[in-house]
Amino acid sequence: MRQSSQCAGDLIRYLVLSSVLSLALANPFTPRSDSPVRLNEVQFMGTHNSYHKEVNIIGRPFFELLMPSPQDYFYSHASFPNQLDYQSVRSLEIDLYADYDEPGQFADPLIRRLGQYQPPTKEWSAQMKERSAKVFHIPDADVESVCPTFKICLTHLRDWSKSNPGHLPILVDLEFKTVDERIIVLGGPRGESWNSTNLDYVDEEIRSILTDSRLITPDDVRLAAQEHAKKQLTLEQAVLQYGWPSLDESRGKFLFYMDNDPDGSPNLRDPYRGKSHKNLEGRVIFTNSVPGEPDAAFIKMNDPSGDKLEQIQELVRKGYLVRTRADEPIRSVLLPIERSRQRLERALESGAQIVSTDWPAMGMASRYGTDYVAELPGRRLARCNPVLKPEGCTDSDLLEKAEIESSKVASRMLMQH
Repeated sequence: MRQSSQCAGDLIRYLVLSSVLSLALANPFTPRSDSPVRLNEVQFMGTHNSYHKEVNIIGRPFFELLMPSPQDYFYSHASFPNQLDYQSVRSLEIDLYADYDEPGQFADPLIRRLGQYQPPTKEWSAQMKERSAKVFHIPDADVESVCPTFKICLTHLRDWSKSNPGHLPILVDLEFKTVDERIIVLGGPRGESWNSTNLDYVDEEIRSILTDSRLITPDDVRLAAQEHAKKQLTLEQAVLQYGWPSLDESRGKFLFYMDNDPDGSPNLRDPYRGKSHKNLEGRVIFTNSVPGEPDAAFIKMNDPSGDKLEQIQELVRKGYLVRTRADEPIRSVLLPIERSRQRLERALESGAQIVSTDWPAMGMASRYGTDYVAELPGRRLARCNPVLKPEGCTDSDLLEKAEIESSKVASRMLMQH
């Protein structure tokens, strides 16, 4: 009797995957002969500040003196590979601080000195002195990270990608940050301002770890459209008139986009698209742009509330790639769970291709007395876009190798029982 119950339970666990088995096994990574599902016709979940680890408990009393609203920083994420493997995440966010002119300026954080932490490992100290952009939230205060340098983050992503061939595209949000004046007043590092020179270095770092075959760049999108159109196009014209690459063409690849506002201060979009890069020619990163501009392909709209829901939906219908947020740390999880879920539901309803969260797995918010979790229905890695509703899009279009292997197991179990 016990054995029968166990078999029944196993069958139930695999039922959803087995229901799409016949389609999934029909070579899912081969482009379809009919109109293929495109990159922008899918919706993914992502994580906000994906590198972030909260302050060591030893340093927390000092952290609370240094930071306004310190509770907003009390959340942590798993390593990038674990987020990708176990939390149904296919978009990540990385904060970057320039550390090229005088590498090592962030290697002795004030919070570690105040908290009298154990000395850092030699490996960490060496990494923080490398000529590479550094990855953390706030210098001298909120510095713990799953990968302290951009090169290390990229290496983790490359290695995971090699171990998971045919994976869905990974969309990476880059926020270029500078040191807050309050930290400088306390004696912290001045850091470096972002400019056209060190933005070039970021492109170089990406290309040094990820080969062109693993990237989706603005040129990939624009030049493919121009070949079809037989005429010159702006990047915006390319995505709106001829579309993004197919999902099958995008498998195993990474797309990087800029988080910084197009009219922000300092304005980083202009130096990045300067020097004859108005369509992001030769660039790796898609800028956060404005409709009507030559470089407009990606647009960030973090708030899906009120009239902004319809604005996001309209941008999605036109063909832009859009990112929004399902929640914010930690105020979202301090609300009654029904209210927390209202924003999540609107974010998903918006059709934004990237929906970012700080709570991608059950249990992460339990310390705040809630079971809130932000995930796609069925904990899928991706779903057909609810606004675009692409014709012919099915669950089998969105599977990865691991899911297909699970489907094979389910099929064998069904035949045995």
